[in-house]
Amino acid sequence: MSVTVRVPAKVNVQLGVGAARPDGFHDLANVFLAVGLYDEVTVTPADELRVTCAGPDAASVPLDRTNLAARAALALAERRGIEPAVHLHIAKDIPVAGGMAGGSADGAGALVACDALWGTGATRAELLDICAELGSDVPFSLVGGAALGTGRGEKLAPLEVGGTFHWVFAMAERGLSTPAVFHEFDRLTEGREIPAPEADPALLAALSKGDPEALAAALTNDLQPAALSLYPELAATLTTGHQAGALAALVSGSGPTTAFLVPDAPTATRVAAALQDSGTCRTTRTAAGPVPGATVL
Repeated sequence: MSVTVRVPAKVNVQLGVGAARPDGFHDLANVFLAVGLYDEVTVTPADELRVTCAGPDAASVPLDRTNLAARAALALAERRGIEPAVHLHIAKDIPVAGGMAGGSADGAGALVACDALWGTGATRAELLDICAELGSDVPFSLVGGAALGTGRGEKLAPLEVGGTFHWVFAMAERGLSTPAVFHEFDRLTEGREIPAPEADPALLAALSKGDPEALAAALTNDLQPAALSLYPELAATLTTGHQAGALAALVSGSGPTTAFLVPDAPTATRVAAALQDSGTCRTTRTAAGPVPGATVL
């Protein structure tokens, strides 16, 4: 017997970042949108906990107990007094270290899959609580759709979306460490007064109406200057996509993946081809959202 769960990537259509807190985290106004790039996590009974991974960038995925999928299985097993004797296989399609919550998706997928395999009967609230313990983006990977994340991003409020938004994603030649990007944000903003982050009403209205041009005008990412400081070559990627016909371009989350909002699927294809031909990125993908969160197949 095995259980497979499909989990989407995310793009941050707004990432408002506050000052560093005493615990080292930052308060966020993080507007998530789940998009149709997926990892699949399959869990199967085994003699002991082990993790395997296949797909693009699989060689970069840790296969020990630091993997979020393994940590999710361990956390649920500990709560239920179950031996975490499972084989976790990750079919990886979300970019690794790309600011699209691929690791978080794997954690949420493993949690839902193990819950189904073991028949723990965990409530949605309990699963979300475990997700929050695992990482700031993991709860949204479970929920999907669109949501405003506050606190460090783990406190979610669902958002209405009135249509489908089309995206192109350009994958960079190397990764960026999320903690390093936040440290750079702190360095760049040192000595400045940083206001408490709040969701932009214009952006929320654009999502609700399903209006890509209005959303393009409202996209923001407070971590983008830090990502560009650490990875200056991303500026050329952003410029190329914009010139190719994107309505807006921004770094996705902590990067280094860059995201391009486009009006429709044909434009997505053209922009992706222009980016691929430009030599400013490793590869490109197109996707649309919102899509559901972790789903048992």
